[in-house]
Amino acid sequence: MPVSHLALALAVVAVWGTNFVVIKWGLAELPPFTLAALRFALSALPFMLFIRKPAVAWSRLAAFGVLLGAGQFGLLFLAMKSDISPGLASLVVQSQVFFTIAFAGQRLRGLQFAALGLAVAGIAWIGWHAAQGGHELSLAGLGLVLAAAFCWAQANAVARGAGRVDALGFMVWSSLFAVPPLLLLALLFDGGPPVVFHAVGAASLGAWAVVAWQAVGNTLFGYGAWNWLLVRHAPGTITPMALLVPVFGMGASALAFGEALPAWKLGAAALVMGGLGLNLLASRR
Repeated sequence: MPVSHLALALAVVAVWGTNFVVIKWGLAELPPFTLAALRFALSALPFMLFIRKPAVAWSRLAAFGVLLGAGQFGLLFLAMKSDISPGLASLVVQSQVFFTIAFAGQRLRGLQFAALGLAVAGIAWIGWHAAQGGHELSLAGLGLVLAAAFCWAQANAVARGAGRVDALGFMVWSSLFAVPPLLLLALLFDGGPPVVFHAVGAASLGAWAVVAWQAVGNTLFGYGAWNWLLVRHAPGTITPMALLVPVFGMGASALAFGEALPAWKLGAAALVMGGLGLNLLASRR
């Protein structure tokens, strides 16, 4: 792999990992579903004017948009509001790998059983800590992030069924369908129309910068560059880089918010990431 391509891959996982800190900054001013709705609105509306709709059925675009927008990011933002720290969220959401395998109908073989066991042990360790009343997460937060990972895996299945299409166009046009359910959830659960309208109207330039980064940096650059790399290199060369997302996520949260990294958290992270890495090795074999 050329050094420039390696640098691009590192830039993508750095954006995805540190984005959990950016999300937390946005949630300081904007309610969770409102922030998610603004993110996907900005990912779609300006870019639809000059990016052609991909050759994909409207129903598939809608399904992907709802699952990724209202499902993955709506639930993730809700959990991160007050029920889980950014570092732990960046780790737990990676459980989508095993949900994705299940939805693909792939039978686990050999080392994959051990990989699943390691990851489940890591999540269980995090759950045990949540049950003890740890201030960094609650059982509700853990459940919400696991549900977000479940929705992410379903979105992966929908995207895989679309075949080889323009990835950037797919993201732009599917983002449009994430907006209506997120707006409805915002009006129902973010405190009602007065609270939502006041939060949007009172949002600072910093909050709008978070929304712009979510849309352009995390969604369009991140997914666009990642798919560009996947077209040019074997998946086994690129996908291991995604294991660095929790490293960037937990490191950035420690720097930005002083999130502690005690032994139990590092041990749980080692189990989850070890499971992901072992599954990757087994899949390549």
